[in-house]
Amino acid sequence: MSTRERILADVLKNQPSASPLPDMSAFTGKNQNVVQTYSEVFTGIGGKAFRVKGFAEIKHLIAENFDTSQRIITSLPELSDVFERLSMDIDPHTFDDVEVAVIEAELAVAENGAVWLPEQRMGQRIVPYICQHLVVVIPAERIVPTLHEAYAKIGAGDYGFAAFIGGPSKTADIEQALVLGAHGPISMTVFVLEQDTILNTD
Repeated sequence: MSTRERILADVLKNQPSASPLPDMSAFTGKNQNVVQTYSEVFTGIGGKAFRVKGFAEIKHLIAENFDTSQRIITSLPELSDVFERLSMDIDPHTFDDVEVAVIEAELAVAENGAVWLPEQRMGQRIVPYICQHLVVVIPAERIVPTLHEAYAKIGAGDYGFAAFIGGPSKTADIEQALVLGAHGPISMTVFVLEQDTILNTD
């Protein structure tokens, strides 16, 4: 047996006794109106939130709020008739001119305004960081009240690369002046789909 194997075997033999996980029920959100709470918190951290009834409304609001003459990409098939469909096969270096990226979130957290974006939702992991403006679509039923509840859902999934993103890129390190778009998207917009809208999962 090598030194490495002996050390690992000793570590394995000297594991502490298992103990039950703590009760986290005290951290369950009490606020039932999570959509309103999410929208208020997200706006408070520099984002824009819209409640929409369908993709036609999303297309209209994107055209109204962004320069559609610039490059707009999306991972959502429901929007691919008007915007460039994001492909996993494209060289990620070609995304350097993306003005707007429209992607779907796995879930959102009302208490801090963040969205959970695993790589399979991003299309390519560079997308939400290299675009000038990030747009995220989230069905209302996927908004949870607290981060503890978000982690409970995340723990049941199988993820590789993923991230919580809350609002546009920003910093206030220099002279305590808030700067948006410091090292990522200048703006972030979230469209909350009403609960009777079903996303295409293709």
